[in-house]
Amino acid sequence: MIRLDDLEVYKIAMEIGGIIWNTVSKWNPFDKDTLGKQLVRSADSMALNIAEGYGRFSYKENKSFCYYARGSAFETFTSLKKAFDRRLITENELIDFKAKFERFFKLLNPYIKSIGSTQPNDFR
Repeated sequence: MIRLDDLEVYKIAMEIGGIIWNTVSKWNPFDKDTLGKQLVRSADSMALNIAEGYGRFSYKENKSFCYYARGSAFETFTSLKKAFDRRLITENELIDFKAKFERFFKLLNPYIKSIGSTQPNDFR
């Protein structure tokens, strides 16, 4: 069985959350309190939902939490677009985030499809 820490989709979600935390921590108090807190929560929710689903008993529950992680990813990227529009992040930062999210989705969708399959899949 693949361990949670071995899942690439989990690793990239953790990475995104860490980068967002570091980014938002540099913002002024008003920006942190409004968009920043929500951005950190939604980014953290990506990895947290993958982890919670992984720890659930049924495949159906695992998939449901992966769908929540996908929703959190869309929320997070939308918040990043708002941060760019408000000049809180640069265009280069937004481009870098976009690449990370593309990687996340390329890993998440096949992972969801694999949950409950009888064939072992390697997502490392």
